[in-house]
Amino acid sequence: MPDSEISSAMSSERERDPATGYPKPPSREFKARGSFVKRCTGCNLPVLNCLCPYRVEAQSVAQVWLLTHSLEHNKPTNTGRLIGDVLPETQVFTWYRTTPDEGLLALLADKRYAPFVIFPDDQPDYADRVVNIEAVREAKVQAKIPVFVILDGTWRQARRMFRKSPYLENLPVLPLCTQRETRYRLRKPASSAHLCTAEVAIELLRQSGDVNAAEVLDDYFEVFNASYAASRGYHKLHELSPAMRRLLERQA
Repeated sequence: MPDSEISSAMSSERERDPATGYPKPPSREFKARGSFVKRCTGCNLPVLNCLCPYRVEAQSVAQVWLLTHSLEHNKPTNTGRLIGDVLPETQVFTWYRTTPDEGLLALLADKRYAPFVIFPDDQPDYADRVVNIEAVREAKVQAKIPVFVILDGTWRQARRMFRKSPYLENLPVLPLCTQRETRYRLRKPASSAHLCTAEVAIELLRQSGDVNAAEVLDDYFEVFNASYAASRGYHKLHELSPAMRRLLERQA
């Protein structure tokens, strides 16, 4: 069989995205440091310091919808999935440059929701769309469900997603205003002011009034951060941290 026919056959057999009908991006075998380590199928962390015992769900008025770059899905260091572990209403969509997810489009058109795309207010061409956290509180007063649409990827990927997604062009832009510096230890950020996806959600929930959900997610992120970092050094965490204790107490 010619190479072109083999490629076509492989593409047709590959699992297709239900929203677009396009073949899903092939899962990349994780080849970074630690790729040979046995991982938990539940949390994707090395079994040496599994995160599952500390998983706690929390309720919030606001929801989080993650628009995730396809290259992020298979990275075990991605923190977007932590949000879904804690907040059961979280929605996750894969970003495609040419074909938007129909499920996301339907939700954006649903009048029950008040979606805000989370992005810096550093360019003048969309200044008229920029709002502050008070707009989220006003949505709650109007009995609408505020939604934080977080672009889940690197800063370069997020900027491309923002610019190349016409269906986001009519959404208000909510920049995250905080003095908090990142505590994320698993990837080196360009700046300490660049928070990871879970940290962004924590701050947005806290500032908009969903304080309990923010605290649970904050503790869960702290345990993830410490557990993964320790596993990289093949170190088993034996003592419970304050965050671990708080999460276990919430389960009682």
